[in-house]
Amino acid sequence: MLALSLTALPLFAQTVPPAVRAELRWEFLNVAAAIALFSIALVAIALFFFRRKTRDLTLIYFGLFCSMYAIRLLGDMRLFRALFDVPRTFWEQLNWIITCTILVPFGFFFYHVSSAYLRRFFRWILAAQTVFAVFGVFAAALGFRLAKLHIANNFVVLTTCIVTVFFLIFDRWRQGPNSSANQEMRVFTAGLMVWFLFIAQANLRGLQLISGNNWEFLGFLVFVGGLGYISGYRIFANEERLLAISKELDIARRIQSSILPQCVPALAGLEVAARYVPMSAVAGDFYDYLLVDEKRLGILVADVTGHGVPAALIASMLKVAFAGQASHAHDPAAVLAGLNLALCGKFEEHFVTAAYLFVDLENSVLRYSAAGHPPLMLATRSEETVREIEQNGLMLGLFPEATYSSVEIRIASGDRCLLYTDGVFEASNTAREEFGKSRCKEFLASRRHLPTARFADDLLTSIAAFSGLNSTRAQEDDITLLVLDFQPAASNGQ
Repeated sequence: MLALSLTALPLFAQTVPPAVRAELRWEFLNVAAAIALFSIALVAIALFFFRRKTRDLTLIYFGLFCSMYAIRLLGDMRLFRALFDVPRTFWEQLNWIITCTILVPFGFFFYHVSSAYLRRFFRWILAAQTVFAVFGVFAAALGFRLAKLHIANNFVVLTTCIVTVFFLIFDRWRQGPNSSANQEMRVFTAGLMVWFLFIAQANLRGLQLISGNNWEFLGFLVFVGGLGYISGYRIFANEERLLAISKELDIARRIQSSILPQCVPALAGLEVAARYVPMSAVAGDFYDYLLVDEKRLGILVADVTGHGVPAALIASMLKVAFAGQASHAHDPAAVLAGLNLALCGKFEEHFVTAAYLFVDLENSVLRYSAAGHPPLMLATRSEETVREIEQNGLMLGLFPEATYSSVEIRIASGDRCLLYTDGVFEASNTAREEFGKSRCKEFLASRRHLPTARFADDLLTSIAAFSGLNSTRAQEDDITLLVLDFQPAASNGQ
C-alpha cells in the first residue's frame, strides 16, 4: 500500500495545474518567512527576560514588531487559514489591527537606536503613528470599510517612509561627509532603505498603481537581519560596559579597603573590635583612628549620605581630612569643626554624619562629640541599664560656620561602649520593622559577658537574622560598628 502511494505521488503532482503549484510554492515561502520571524522574535524576547543585566527595551520592541509581522503574514495565507474554523472577516479584522498598529513598536525601536538629534523629529512621527493606530482600531470597530482604511494606511506608510528617509539623509548631511556615523545607524539605514523599496512596491500595489505579488516580506527579512545585528550588538556592547564597570568597582573596593585601618591600635587596658559590612562593592561608611600615644586614642566613625561610588569618594576625602586633625586629637569638638571646614564646598548633594571619641586611659575619661550621628551607647559595670550619650551638632559639609561641643565621661574597668552607623538600628525585616535602638541597648546589656570580638560578631548575626538577609533579600544599608572594652590588662583583637 505504501509503495503504491509513493508511486502515485508523481502522478498526483502531474495532475496539479502549474498555477496551483506556483501558488502553493508562494504560500510555503511566506509561511517559512513567518516561522523564521517568529523564531527571531522569541529569541529577542527571551534575551530580554533571561539576560537580566542587559534589559534593553529595544529587544521587546524588536520582538513585538517581528511577531506582529509574522502573524499578519500567516493570516494572509489561505493554506494557514484553512487550519482554523473561523470566518474570513476574522482574518481581515486581524490583518487590519496589525497593519495599523505595527508601526508603533517599530517607531519605538527606531526612536531608541536613533541619535539625540533625530529623536527630536521622530518623537512627532511616533506620536502620529500612535494616533493613527488608535483611530484605525476604533474606525474598524465602528464599521468603517476596511478597503478605505487600507488606502488611508497606504498613504500614512508611504508618508512615514518618505519623511524618515528625508531626516536620515538630512542628519547625514548635517554631520558632514567626514563624520564617522554610528555603526548601528549605518546598518539600520541600509536595511531600512532596502525594506522601504519593497514597502513602496507593496503600497503602490495596494493603491492598484502596479500589479504582481507582494514581495514586501523579503525586504522585511533583510531589514530584520539588520535589526538583529543591532540588537545583538547592543547586548554585547552593554555587557562589555557592565564587565568594565564591574572591574572598576572591584578596583574601587580594593582601594576603599586599603584606606580603612588594617589593624586595631594596641593600648594596654583597651580592647577594640571593628566590623565593617558594606551594602555594595563600595560604601559611604568610614572609620579611622588617631593614635596619640600608648594611653590616648581618637576614634572617628562617619556615614556619608547615599551609597556606591559617590559616597565612597567622599569617604576617601574624609580619610585625608581626618589625618590633618592629629594636632588637636584630644579635642573632639575641634576635630569635627576641622573636618566640617575641610569638607564644606566640596560637594552639593551629600553630607556626612560623624562621631568622634577620644579615649584617655591615663585619666580614665572619654571625650565625645558628634555631628548629626546616632548616639554613643555605654554599658557600665556599675549599672544595669545602657546609657545613650548624644552630643550632636550639624552634619559635616553643609555649613562652614557650624560649631560643635563635647562631653566628658568617666569610665572604669569592665565598661563597654558601642560606636556605630545608622545601618545597625535601621536594619528592617520584611514587615518594615526596624531593629531599633532599643534592641541595640538590650543586646548590649544582655551580652556584656561576651568577649569583644565575639560580641561584635553576634550583634551582626542578630541583625542579619532579624532582617532575614539571604540570597533573595539583600542588605539595605552599610553597617559599621566598633566595640570598646576597658580592661585592666591589654588583650588586643579584631
